[in-house]
Amino acid sequence: MVRRAFILALAAFGAWVLAGGQDPALETDGFGFGRTDLRTPAGFPQLVSIQQMPEMSGEMCIVEPQSAGVSLMTSMAAPQAEPQRNRPVADSSTAPVRVIRDTYPTYSAVAVDLANNELILQDENLFQIMVYDRTSNTPPAAIAEPKRVIGGPLTKVEFNCGLYVDPKTGNIYSVANDTIDTLTIFSRDARGNVPPTRQLHTPHGTFGIVVDESREEMYLTVQHTNSVVVYRKMAEGEEKPLRTIQGPATQMEDPHGIALDPKNGLIFVSNHGHARDFGGDAAAWYRGDAASGGASDTVVTGSGRFDPPSITVYRIDAQGNASPLRIIEGQQTRLNWPSSLYFDPDRDELFVANDADDSILVFRGTANGNAAPVRAIKGPRTGIKNPTGIFVDTRNQELFVSNMGNHSATVFARDANGNAAPIRTVRAAPAGKQALAIGNPGAVAYDSRRGQILVPN
Repeated sequence: MVRRAFILALAAFGAWVLAGGQDPALETDGFGFGRTDLRTPAGFPQLVSIQQMPEMSGEMCIVEPQSAGVSLMTSMAAPQAEPQRNRPVADSSTAPVRVIRDTYPTYSAVAVDLANNELILQDENLFQIMVYDRTSNTPPAAIAEPKRVIGGPLTKVEFNCGLYVDPKTGNIYSVANDTIDTLTIFSRDARGNVPPTRQLHTPHGTFGIVVDESREEMYLTVQHTNSVVVYRKMAEGEEKPLRTIQGPATQMEDPHGIALDPKNGLIFVSNHGHARDFGGDAAAWYRGDAASGGASDTVVTGSGRFDPPSITVYRIDAQGNASPLRIIEGQQTRLNWPSSLYFDPDRDELFVANDADDSILVFRGTANGNAAPVRAIKGPRTGIKNPTGIFVDTRNQELFVSNMGNHSATVFARDANGNAAPIRTVRAAPAGKQALAIGNPGAVAYDSRRGQILVPN
């Protein structure tokens, strides 16, 4: 049986979409959802508030398919014609009329194995890790063929979004974001459907990864609990973090990318701006004591809000409810769903894969507040579309970008700026093919007015 609350929530969602996604009640409050001393409007449309529908008493019958001429609300209210047990069971082997599915690899993260001159790309669409020669360049009429692929049920590679390559051994670290909660590590020559050589059970919703080789410590961002967890580099199994950065003072909001400045002892974290508060003993936040509630995953009901995107900066040894040393945030930053980060220590520059803006932003390592980037790569010639991964090759003076929006990885000069054409492109689909952007869809709705299928991911 389906509760009325779910039906009403679905109807409200459809009405919101048909209205263009705007709530007149939000037009006058100017994103005034706390932290007004730091948070200002982002300068572009955003969803700024969600309210949970009240629980309704009673139950409704499961909706049976109706003809196109019957309204949605009428079909929802239709009485059950006969007991459920007497209805015919659908044949599960019946083929669908059509399938909407992207059959091409979608590159979510990128790294370069400098010792072996290889390019490694995460494919989050087909759950693979793909390895190419570093200098691979796909002709316009061709599709890139990898040297080897790691993928299959034994690999535990699912929704793989973060990537790190050990500069000494070439071992590949793959971060899982959604379903499997496992960091997998493979030897550099692994291929096919093989189990990882080592694996670590991680919190749900990990995204970014970076390793401090001098300390042999591994840092992971966790989206759903607004936190950073720090492990031994060689951690495995059920091993717990050495420390956790989490709490209201951190001002982390849906953290994605992470980068380190070992020389100055800094951590950079990119935040989409999706905020919510968590429960736990207040004193434990400051102790960073996970066992006492310092790493809570209990969401405070009604605490959700949408703030502008940001980059928060911490001490490299920060833990618990640590305040950022500074925050890069504001309209001049041009941040819009900042994803992966890469810090270039030689030039003291912070590179940002700016997902929703189809751009790469470069900030000075000392940037603070509403700081403009020193340069940006953006425009039709760049081939950049929804970039989520980035790597700076300081040896060969090149910048690598993985684009989830068009099945490609683009390579630029290290100091590229503006509407610059890539030096090379690795493309896993025909030229001009846009990605469908379907990732773990949780529901589906139909907009009869526009004849569109709506798929939240």
